[in-house]
Amino acid sequence: MKEETKQSEHKKACANCGAELKFKPGSHQLKCEYCGYEEFIEQAKSSFEELELQHYLKVVGENAYTEKIDLLHCKNCGANQHVEENYKSLNCIYCSEPLILEDVEKEGWIVPGALVPFQIDAKKAKATFKTWVGGLWFAPNKLKRAALDPEGLHGLYLPYWTFDADLNAQYQGQRGDYYYETKRVRTKNGIQKRKVRKTRWSSASGAVNGFVDDILINASEKKRKDIPAKIAFWNVKELVPFNSKYLSGFVTEKYTVSLKEGHHSSFQKAKEIANTWIRKDIGGDTQRISHADIKLSDETFKHILLPVYISSYRYNGKEYNFYINGQTGELSGSRPYSFWKIFFLVLFILAIIGIITIFAQ
Repeated sequence: MKEETKQSEHKKACANCGAELKFKPGSHQLKCEYCGYEEFIEQAKSSFEELELQHYLKVVGENAYTEKIDLLHCKNCGANQHVEENYKSLNCIYCSEPLILEDVEKEGWIVPGALVPFQIDAKKAKATFKTWVGGLWFAPNKLKRAALDPEGLHGLYLPYWTFDADLNAQYQGQRGDYYYETKRVRTKNGIQKRKVRKTRWSSASGAVNGFVDDILINASEKKRKDIPAKIAFWNVKELVPFNSKYLSGFVTEKYTVSLKEGHHSSFQKAKEIANTWIRKDIGGDTQRISHADIKLSDETFKHILLPVYISSYRYNGKEYNFYINGQTGELSGSRPYSFWKIFFLVLFILAIIGIITIFAQ
């Protein structure tokens, strides 16, 4: 069974001057950048829905969708990007390769159930990036100029799957309790007494159960590195029901990891959670798990979008990316070094050493 498709909402025009309204980070409003007019985004009366996983996979189908969006596909890194605004030209948010606007295609997606709106606006994100670049030693001048480029930083909504389930695990294993024995050992200073730690093992078995809430799975897989772990933390308690108006002025990436693949990855994380619960249940100082029968029931999922700012920069043929969490402001990035700045510093130090040596003679 395939649900009927519908088109994305049309872009919202300013009631005052007719310009395009864009989402104002840190609020639930749209704002006109030309005349300052603001308009509230009407909030859904009910909370976002958790979709029943097995029903969706078996009855609806993992590739079913309820909405179509315009997508531009980057042939260099593989990213699928959607922009909820009018544009004349656009570069890939990850690798800066030009995107061919004539290649835009309409594709279906499982509509996001919720998103975390941007809490930090572009002005603050650019100031954060500029401060970080300014504190880097031996950074190329081109990088410092890139930090001043108003077009160099882009806001992006990342796609994630999130899974909930009731977890039950029957287990068998061993509990290890530490104890110490005093032994005489030969050292270079003669015979000495030392405490040696040993482990007393005993059999353990039982069951653990509980609710696994919001296992996050990155739904984007491209020819690039993942979003750095340092910034990949969002407070999902601040999710709001999806409304396409929150996307206005930002790029949205479509998932490339299917719901089925995302579910498989979530089960691996559920196993890690179960093992943590089992070890705590066994107790003692250390534990061994010989067998665990892990079962998930009442599984639900959501497709959600999470905010991040990205700046892409190429130096000496190598690509560098800088990331700012659009909710928390946390920053992470790789950086290039200027060979010539380091080279001239070394020459300067050697010259100073040479001068000191001459005067010391």
